[in-house]
Amino acid sequence: MLAFGSAQGQTTTQAPAAAVKAETPVQVVERQLKAYNARDAAAFAATYADNVELLDFPAQLQLTGRAKLQAAYTQFFASAPKLRCEILHRSVFGNRVIDHERVTGMPDGKPLEAMAVYEVENGLIRRVTFIK
Repeated sequence: MLAFGSAQGQTTTQAPAAAVKAETPVQVVERQLKAYNARDAAAFAATYADNVELLDFPAQLQLTGRAKLQAAYTQFFASAPKLRCEILHRSVFGNRVIDHERVTGMPDGKPLEAMAVYEVENGLIRRVTFIK
């Protein structure tokens, strides 16, 4: 936390809210990953924009909206108590975080590998395109 004081160090005040740096796209996606691995649907959904879109490559819409995302992942997490996502490779290009992911603990027992392209806008994930 930033603090400012007088020359004698007698007074201290916090920095204005505007001075606090927003999360980077990587930090947002990493927070989303931690919530996923904890199977915390509310924390997971909190990293997404209200109007989030989940697509299968190249542009097949699978889900729209944070509320639907949270409902879907609440059910999914309940069905997969050993679910875990591991990042095999990550690339960053501006506001896009591109992860090569391996997911284990799926309900069918088979591991899944995919590429996920996360587009972050205003500190939230706005769109994810999965390449399977």
